Amino acid sequence: MEDKWKDGYLLLHSPTIEQTVFPVSAPVKVLIVEDEMIIAAKISMHLEQLGYEVSGILSRGEKAVVHCRESPPDILLLDINLKGMLDGIETAKVIRKEMELPIIFLTANSDQATFDRAKYARPQAFLAKPYQKQELERAIELAVLSSYNLSDEVISPEANKEKGEVAILSDRIFVRHKDRMVKVFLRDIQYVVAERAYCRIVTKQTDYLLSLAMGHLEKQLEGSNIIRIHRSYLVNLDWIEEVGEKHVVVEKEFLPIGKAYQGEVTRRLNLIK
Repeated sequence: MEDKWKDGYLLLHSPTIEQTVFPVSAPVKVLIVEDEMIIAAKISMHLEQLGYEVSGILSRGEKAVVHCRESPPDILLLDINLKGMLDGIETAKVIRKEMELPIIFLTANSDQATFDRAKYARPQAFLAKPYQKQELERAIELAVLSSYNLSDEVISPEANKEKGEVAILSDRIFVRHKDRMVKVFLRDIQYVVAERAYCRIVTKQTDYLLSLAMGHLEKQLEGSNIIRIHRSYLVNLDWIEEVGEKHVVVEKEFLPIGKAYQGEVTRRLNLIK
């Protein structure tokens, strides 16, 4: 389907609107690497109760390396004392050489020698056995936030306006939503509107209200298809349905184009006058 002009507007064909492969928000995926199956099952149960997705339970470091290469999780929960050729620390070192994956070490050994050896694998958190469910929840959140290096407050209207955090990756953001961290893919963000000291992220299903300056969010999203069109609006180019002289239309919402941004909007949409 081609883009067409009609009644003074450019009607844009958008594959993103017609084909949404992933849900707007998705639970954080955690890979469990633990050779004591009773403990692994307990961890899996607690993670699911907390709203996280268990992407697998493995008992060997070698299998964990292969799994992470083929299907990287969002978080790797890794027992230090694994049997086999690679213990947890060596497994983490191998994975670290290939990808920046948030790692939480799980260990029954809290001695200084173990800690000194483990810290060079640069884990985001340590979880001591036996652990409390709340400690597991905090370790997951710490791993997400420290790994993606951003910790501004978020308020989610559907989570009774409880405070949380946000972390931004190249293709998604992580936000606290209903007492857990969830992924929101950038391609599913329709637009962002500034509301005083907040930014409201609008998706087809859910809005997220961030206590974050529009300029700071814009900077974090550089290189994506989400661009500034007005001092109070960012818009995802993939969701634009119509373009007028001074506005764009997204899901029947008319969003203004500021005079200072018209040139950039034109350039990014490759309009020919």
